[in-house]
Amino acid sequence: MKSKVSEAVMRRLPRYRRYLGELKEKGVEKISSSELGEIIGYTASQIRQDFNTFGGFGQQGFGYSVERLYNEISKILGLDNEYKVVVVGIGNMGKAITNFLFNYNLGFDIIGLFDSSDKVVGSKIKGVEVKNFNDFDKFAKDNKVDIGVICVNKESARDVFDRLTNMGTRGIWNFAPIDLKTNKAVSVENVHITDSLQVLSFMMSKDK
Repeated sequence: MKSKVSEAVMRRLPRYRRYLGELKEKGVEKISSSELGEIIGYTASQIRQDFNTFGGFGQQGFGYSVERLYNEISKILGLDNEYKVVVVGIGNMGKAITNFLFNYNLGFDIIGLFDSSDKVVGSKIKGVEVKNFNDFDKFAKDNKVDIGVICVNKESARDVFDRLTNMGTRGIWNFAPIDLKTNKAVSVENVHITDSLQVLSFMMSKDK
């Protein structure tokens, strides 16, 4: 099923889940596609179409159970699993991402932090010691690593990527300023913060 889901639908799912989570916290038990659309900014038709991709979760005349819909989307996103995560590159970005993951507490368990700088190696974040990346292969042999977070510069990114994937890492969350691709059975999400900032610039300038 997941392989047949369009990227556009896939990228809307976390947004659905986030808003549904907020509704749960407010004690809302059920909601219609129209009501959800008003909150999120999608049309009711778009919402129904997206949910029908997975068989639909609502009932005629009742709408959607907020809790059930939240739980179903969580499962579709794979958030009912636990993931072992390492972060490579503990500069400003790496520290920010590491602290975010610790605070987010969504099943992404940071088991290793790595860097190549003597100034950083040996320091700790939330009790996890930063190790030298030269020791990663041994670490990966002793520990299952599901996701590697890359927060290094452009020049080092490909080598880090190859090291991670060669040791069995199945997913890469890449914050280096380069698109990383692979022919292996590895899932890659390239995150370019500057792209988002440029979109904001466009939105601000288009109506001038």
